[in-house]
Amino acid sequence: MTKKSSVITIFLTLSLFLSGCFALAEPEQSSGAVNAPAVAGVEEALEQVEEPTAAAPTNQDQEPVTIERTAKSAPVEAYPGKETLPTPVVPELPQAYPAGEPAGEPALIEPPKAYPGAEGSGDIVGDTAVYEIDPARSEARFLINEVLRGADKTVVGVSNNLGGQIAFDLNNPGSAQIGTILINARDFVTDSDFRNNAIANKILLTNEYEFVTFEPTAISGLPDSAVIGETYPLQIAGDLTITDQTREVTFDAEVTPLSENELAGLAKLEILYADFGLIIPFARAVDSVEENVKLELEFIAARQ
Repeated sequence: MTKKSSVITIFLTLSLFLSGCFALAEPEQSSGAVNAPAVAGVEEALEQVEEPTAAAPTNQDQEPVTIERTAKSAPVEAYPGKETLPTPVVPELPQAYPAGEPAGEPALIEPPKAYPGAEGSGDIVGDTAVYEIDPARSEARFLINEVLRGADKTVVGVSNNLGGQIAFDLNNPGSAQIGTILINARDFVTDSDFRNNAIANKILLTNEYEFVTFEPTAISGLPDSAVIGETYPLQIAGDLTITDQTREVTFDAEVTPLSENELAGLAKLEILYADFGLIIPFARAVDSVEENVKLELEFIAARQ
């Protein structure tokens, strides 16, 4: 072996060794539970909702009874100008009932009914409620196929550290809004610690880019009304950001109102990882890796 060949061999060996060390390096831990932004515009609308006026009850003779609701007034100042308050007028006692007939039962005035919508969640605009993704019952996944030591294998990475909000009205699903979805990429785990470190250090670069972000811009396909227990297909368009690359994508999704208090959903997308500038590092045991990667978000969202 010539001296030049020996130098090249040593250089390549050293490069592979350093690359392996970098992949094995322990990546930074996540900064904690994801705190996703609120659905845009919903909180402001909540603050502007005015308390509706209750219907005025009536007495036994069906004469309307006026019930006034006024703001709490300031205390009355003590006798301005040293004048005394006017003497209250004491009504005269009623005369004896004519013909000596006993008094009838006084008419009872029913108390005003509770204001509509006063019970239950406060996060309501009309019939729209805000639902928040429950990380304990939700997960974000990526799936990618490879050939490992001559055998087909599907690598699955999962993160339960995610968050987001959904504004949804059973009577008007088309008005639904979805807030920013955040996924902590540092918490993705697979079946291999070596692969976990390679994904964090050399693919998703999680020390620098902790979050995968999806900003929804449009929702289509929802029906005019929804029934609890039924599953509805829809499409969610928006901007997906992985590391420092942002692309416009459309998820194929479905949503199921489990009850008035919970929504279930699943969103799927297939991308070319190269479109986001991602590079799969060389690994001696991996014969090949597909160019496509599947992204999935499966969630349960609870009413706030």
